[in-house]
Amino acid sequence: MKNGMAGTEPGGLRLKYGFWVVIAGLAVVAAVFVTATLRWSAASDVTTAVSSVTGVVGTIVGAFFGMQLGSAGREKAEAARERAESLAQRLAAALPPEVAQRLVGADKA
Repeated sequence: MKNGMAGTEPGGLRLKYGFWVVIAGLAVVAAVFVTATLRWSAASDVTTAVSSVTGVVGTIVGAFFGMQLGSAGREKAEAARERAESLAQRLAAALPPEVAQRLVGADKA
């Protein structure tokens, strides 16, 4: 399944963006750790600063991946529905008209 972005696969885009989200999160946490280590000498102060940032970054990264998994699941369900619908239409087209009318209830109208 191709989308409008230069023929790239949606799964490949998810993987690419997921990689960069994780890298950005790690970079933010590392920068806060280095800054906190240089600013405070007490381990409890550094831990407080770093833990508050890692909680927020972890929540954002987790939300990103949760949305991506939900989107991938929706795409798979839509593809399965389209395949089932196409198969049902092909099967219905192969039926004799009187059988098809009986199955859909058209003779009761």
